[in-house]
Order: sequence, then structure tokens, then C-alpha cells
Amino acid sequence: MTNTATVRALTGGDEQTVRVELGQRGYDIRIGRGVLEAAGAQIAAVLPGARLAVVADETVASLHLEAFADSLDRAGLRHTAITVPPGESTKCMREFERLCDEVLAARLERGDAIVALGGGVVGDLTGFVAAAVRRGMAFVQVPTSLLAQVDSSVGGKTGINSRHGKNLIGAFHQPVLVLADTAVLDTLPLRDFRAGYAEVAKYGLLGDAEFFAWLEANWKAVFAGGPERDEAVARSCRAKAEVVAADELETGRRALLNLGHTFGHALESAVSYETGRLVHGEGVSIGMMLAHEFSERLGLIGAEPVARVRAHLAEVGLPVTVQDIPGQLPTAGTFLDIIAQDKKVSRGALTFILTRGIGDAFVEKGVDPDLVSDFLKEKLEA
Repeated sequence: MTNTATVRALTGGDEQTVRVELGQRGYDIRIGRGVLEAAGAQIAAVLPGARLAVVADETVASLHLEAFADSLDRAGLRHTAITVPPGESTKCMREFERLCDEVLAARLERGDAIVALGGGVVGDLTGFVAAAVRRGMAFVQVPTSLLAQVDSSVGGKTGINSRHGKNLIGAFHQPVLVLADTAVLDTLPLRDFRAGYAEVAKYGLLGDAEFFAWLEANWKAVFAGGPERDEAVARSCRAKAEVVAADELETGRRALLNLGHTFGHALESAVSYETGRLVHGEGVSIGMMLAHEFSERLGLIGAEPVARVRAHLAEVGLPVTVQDIPGQLPTAGTFLDIIAQDKKVSRGALTFILTRGIGDAFVEKGVDPDLVSDFLKEKLEA
């Protein structure tokens, strides 16, 4: 997928830099162990003299906020910290309103910046605040989960959830810098790391068969935290950066990044975002399997590659069937109603990311709802 005209990868010591080429709004993704220690200097170089509001959830704050604040102090950056509760339920209108008010109460000006220190929930919520307060403030992503480092921190998608579905209220608002310290992933619970790995595998499945094969051979080293982890994060970011540079507002090719997400988001909504039952990456894992199985049902892909995808996701410990979700699930009709609210629906027509093989995903518009309903009924009753 890599196009050197739109993506620049630099390797210096143990740090890699991926450039998201968006003209004057382009920005760097800095990747490596220990990046957090130099975060203050890196932010000061991009935003000299800016005051910062640093948003972190309570769990991340207890682990990393002190070290991050020390780095800002060494760089001479004034800052205030704001904490939010952990979990998907934090991506709501109530917390959005509270954060907007706290940023304004801190008297930050339009030339100042808001920093998201945390996982995808904090990044999505904080980015939406940055897009809205004073009609747009600078935004820095410091992702502390694998999922955020390889996916949600890059590309400018921000937002909150609605009772109608996931991420339905938001804005495109690009960060000015992304700092991905792969060492902080050592503190992630295994379940959360696995969930993030689903997004890593996604990049191989949607457009890079060689990367998927590399993951099959190296996933244990990625989990262990060696140089393979840095490489997996960097390759994922390069893939996303290329797509974002070509289709920033998701009018075409960027939709490929939603492989597994139409089904996955519906599953998350169906369990009311109860993370004890399902977290986002687990929903994506099941969703990617459903996308491959639905593609097989339509005669687009053979059984062997579908079995290969299932085997790899299961080997790393990810769920691969709806039966892996604890508790009762809604009917196929309810799932279809949720899918109909998905952002990828256009004029009422269902859009799915389907596949002709590993590394060969494509966007299919106008999918017959009856075919989807029959497929979901079969999977729910299996």
C-alpha cells in the first residue's frame, strides 16, 4: 500500500517517523520506546509558547500523567490536567460539554492546544473538543493503547457516541503531532493489547497480504514488546497515513479502513457498549470474520483464506464468532436496524467492506438488506 509520494518513513536510532502528507496541515507520527520522555520538547518544537490542556482518563493518569507533565515542565510548557472516567461510556455529550467548559475555564486561547493522553476513547472525545472550542484549537495525540497508536490517533476522526450508534456525532479535526511511545503498551492489560492487535491485523487484511503473513510469523514478538512491536505500529501507521493523505474526508478509498467495523460497531451498540462483554477491538475482530464469511457467502472469496484469518485471530486470543460474546444478543432485525444508522450508509443503501482475498478488500455499495438479514440470522443461531 505504501506510496512514497504521500508517506515518508524516517528511521533514526530507535525512533521511526511517519509523515501524514496533508499539505500545510501535514504532521508527523513519532514511534518508538521512550518517545514520552521527549514529548515536551517535541510539542514545544511544533507549538512554541502554547499553553496546554492535557486530557487523560483516570487509569492512564495514574500510570503516565506525572512523567508526561515532567516532560512538559522541562520544555517550559504551561499546562493543566483534566481527567475523565475510563471506558466507552465517557464518549458522550455530557463529558463533551464538561471538557469544553473546563478548557474555557482554564482560559486557553485559540493559539493554545489540547492534548489527548490516552486510548481511543480519550483521543476521540478530546479531538472533538479541540474541533469545537473557539471554533478549532490545535490538537496533539499521545496514544497510550495499541488500538489508538495504530488507528484512532491518526487521521483526524473525532467524535462521541449517540444512543443511535457509535461515533455518529463528531468532526474531522487533524492533530498537529502524534507521539506513540510503544513502551507504555507494556502497562496494557492483555485483553486490551489483543483488542488493539485486531486493528493491526486489519491493515494486512485490507490491503497488504505480505504484512498479514509477517504478523502470522511474528505476532508473539509483537506482543512481547521487541523491535517487532515498533515495526508493526510503524507499518500500520504508514498504511493509514497513505489512505488518509489520499482521502482525508472518507469520500472513497478511506472507507476501506472500516473493514469489520460495520458489523463490529453494531455488536458494540447491541451490548450497550458494556466493555465487560465486548471492547472495540474485539468487535472489530468478530466484524472482520463476519465480513470474510459474508464475502464467502457471496462467492467472492474461498474457504481457505477465511479459515486462515479465523485461525490467526483465534490464535492470538481474539473472539471470532458472535457466540464468543457473553450474554444474550438482539435479533437479526435489530442488528440490521443498527447497521442502517451506520455512517457508511448512503441514501439508505447499505455499504460494506468486503474482500476477494487476504489483502484485497473493497467497498461494496447497495448491499441487499435481505442477504445481510439472512446471514445474520444464521450466525446468531449457530
